[in-house]
Amino acid sequence: MHVEFSLEAKAEFEDSERYYECQVQGLGAQFRTDVRNALIRIRNWPLAAQVEQGDIRRMMLSRFPYKLLYSVETDRIYIIAIAHLHRAPDYWINRSK
Repeated sequence: MHVEFSLEAKAEFEDSERYYECQVQGLGAQFRTDVRNALIRIRNWPLAAQVEQGDIRRMMLSRFPYKLLYSVETDRIYIIAIAHLHRAPDYWINRSK
């Protein structure tokens, strides 16, 4: 099953990666690796993550304070948001698929 990012989730990923890289050289790459590892877990066990709301699941990153919010659809895993844990918690709810 392939993974597809919403435009907003892709922008959140890129913004966060840039932010961390500006803080400490190499930290952006570590953020990217943490997201990549979470995506591997999601691909291997898409229904194992906790339900956030309705059919939306959340996969926590191991090192960074973020969660990947996603839905498992017939032909794909759709990443809705890469949400920081200490910001407005439900900002992503109205995003369309």
